[in-house]
Amino acid sequence: MVVDLELIKNSADVDGPDFQKHLLEQYKLYVEMADRISARRMLANSFFVGVHTAFIAAFTVLIKEKILDSTLFGMAPFIAVLILCLLWWLLINSYRQLNTGKFKVIHEFEKWLPAAPYDAEWKVLEEGKNRKAYWPFTHIENYIPVCFALLYIFLAVGLYFK
Repeated sequence: MVVDLELIKNSADVDGPDFQKHLLEQYKLYVEMADRISARRMLANSFFVGVHTAFIAAFTVLIKEKILDSTLFGMAPFIAVLILCLLWWLLINSYRQLNTGKFKVIHEFEKWLPAAPYDAEWKVLEEGKNRKAYWPFTHIENYIPVCFALLYIFLAVGLYFK
């Protein structure tokens, strides 16, 4: 999908005395905002990993102690955590879409600056299309909630078919 971003809204300002200074300040602020999104994503992932690790441990104990049984009621917690895994997976995809958009805007900014380090880096990394050059973190990250979901399914199957 090609989007015409029209980064510069008022072309009359391009020749103004403070254009480059303002552009650089906006660029720095925007790059910082992109970095904050990545930090929030990592914080969210840490939260979900911690919560799911605790759930796996709790479910294992509950099954061992025969507190959870193989009724529909006993399966309800598993259904809930599978839904939580799905929501986590959707959140990861949302962050990936947001970061993709932010970096497209950063690349547009760099067209107006003397250097374009993010654009150059993305080219060196072959735009994430070659795993040997670079495998985007969000592609790897998507497997984590799937792995937890599979653990829950194995636990539920072990409970139901014991």
